[in-house]
Amino acid sequence: MSSDTLAEIPAAPPAPGGADALPVVPRRRLGQWAAAAAVLTLLGLAVDSVLRNRAFQWDVVADYFTSDSVLRGLWLTLWLTAVVVVLGFALGTLIATFRLSANPVLRAVGWGYVWLFRSIPILVQLLLWFNIGALYPRVLGVRTVDLLSPVAVAVVGLTLHEAAYAAEVVRGGILSVDRGQIEAAQALGLSRWQRWWRIVLPQAMRAIVPPAGNMLIGTLKGTSIVSVIAVEDLLFSTQLIYHRTYQVIPLLMVATLWYTVVTSVLGVGQYYVERHYARGTESAR
Repeated sequence: MSSDTLAEIPAAPPAPGGADALPVVPRRRLGQWAAAAAVLTLLGLAVDSVLRNRAFQWDVVADYFTSDSVLRGLWLTLWLTAVVVVLGFALGTLIATFRLSANPVLRAVGWGYVWLFRSIPILVQLLLWFNIGALYPRVLGVRTVDLLSPVAVAVVGLTLHEAAYAAEVVRGGILSVDRGQIEAAQALGLSRWQRWWRIVLPQAMRAIVPPAGNMLIGTLKGTSIVSVIAVEDLLFSTQLIYHRTYQVIPLLMVATLWYTVVTSVLGVGQYYVERHYARGTESAR
């Protein structure tokens, strides 16, 4: 039989009740719905226990939530976070350039800095700086205890700690840029500054912003550790109140709620910044 003859034979119609006529029934996921119902039930019980537990003393929480001392502590926490993040990323960018340098001495210094300050716990660093006067009683003829106040100690200790992690974030972002694009920019005659500003930085920011946003939120919460050196941040301010009133739980809830509010706002801001730098990629759609 020739191919022309086969082409003239009409296709057989689908049999009644065949595969095309079968109704499409979605798969039943009873296990998932049961698990979701169980989780919602447990969540509802947990929320109900928090709201109904008189030990939280929500009326006390409302009284102190916007008190002057708590708001002053909140302001110092926000100020300290902003200063540490700005100085930490400025120093971290410098350390990142050391680590990416062709000079072996600069690379070693950059690596050593990151290794040292990531190895020492931040609490230990703060206590060392707070007691630096025991090692160096005077600096440039000035007593160390007069030169470094508790707030200055907090800024120095947190900044040096932040810079070690910021250096790795910046270095990873720069390394994420394809080397071929930098070489193409060189072929077009762009200066080093133009290559950095127009080619490297916009693409590196896609890799830098997500961990940098997480570091910002982590720094905000991490500032609570400065309460051990009597810096009157948000946590220390609430501690001063409950040491006087013995209302420990409600005052801790005041600090908890303020940290939650601020971190939530920062999280929203991080989302929009990430979306801005992710324009043109699949993740931005």
